[in-house]
Amino acid sequence: MASLVTGATGFIGSHVARKLVQRGESVRILLRKTSKTLNIEDIDAERVYGDILDVDSIRKALKGCDTVYHTAGLVSFRKSDYKRLEDINVKGTVNVLSAALEAGVKKVVYTSSVAAIGVNPDGGIANEDTPFTLEHMGIQYLNTKYRAEQEALRLYRQGLPLVIVNPSVVIGPGDVYLSSCGFIVWYCKKKFPGYMDGGINLVDVEDVAEGHILAAQKGRLGERYILGNKNLSIKEVFEILEKVTGIPAPRIKIPYFVALAAAFFVERILGISLPNYSSMDVDSVRASRFYWYFDSSKAVRELGFPQTPVEQSIEKTVKWLKDKGYI
Repeated sequence: MASLVTGATGFIGSHVARKLVQRGESVRILLRKTSKTLNIEDIDAERVYGDILDVDSIRKALKGCDTVYHTAGLVSFRKSDYKRLEDINVKGTVNVLSAALEAGVKKVVYTSSVAAIGVNPDGGIANEDTPFTLEHMGIQYLNTKYRAEQEALRLYRQGLPLVIVNPSVVIGPGDVYLSSCGFIVWYCKKKFPGYMDGGINLVDVEDVAEGHILAAQKGRLGERYILGNKNLSIKEVFEILEKVTGIPAPRIKIPYFVALAAAFFVERILGISLPNYSSMDVDSVRASRFYWYFDSSKAVRELGFPQTPVEQSIEKTVKWLKDKGYI
């Protein structure tokens, strides 16, 4: 039997598919005809053309598969992408997981996000049991990831053999869409005028891919596993980037309301749509004010989730971005 990987042309999915093939497993990739295939050109896997919004193509791709890795999703904080976020993250997830339930697969690993968990409302470190309390912020990406996860759990209660993984901010080689590593490109191009309060959890993409496979092997059904590593303030992230690249980190701290006003003017008044990683859209600024700190000890303890040093991961990311001409 084969494993089906959705989103395999993307960042996490390509690493999952490659690791599965390296383990000698039979792998099938569901991809759109318009997808960039740079990440999968060296992967010996069966290609099936379709779309997670096309249920018939999903059913076709599932034939002969006993495991599904649903990594497909859209990361965006731009208002212009609100509908696509709803379609891909929520409807697409329902389509894939419903078809998997119908097909009677043995295991589904669903790539959610720490965005579906949110931040610790008391300002501490969040874990798998932290309640999502950010819906009122109106940040479409966060809300669609949360709703998609709730739909996944609904299908689990109907009998889907589901394990959920929640990666934090993933870095490393292979982010061809700059969905996660774009902030490093923006930094290297000296586009950040300053830094804000707030923080993130960084994790290596190779570790995250391994975490998916470990979740399929050892994960308890119906459980979430945070796939993260080191909690860092934005200032600390910039300091590491300065050491790795030699590019001076921004020294000015920008107040939240100044950043929010600037983003509102650029995105909502002028109608300028900059790359997601520019942090010049309203939702990015709203999300950036929080400390996205997470505890990954459950995944380490139950799955054996690896923890590559973040500094090493940043070095690998910068090298890949330079080699591919992004910076």
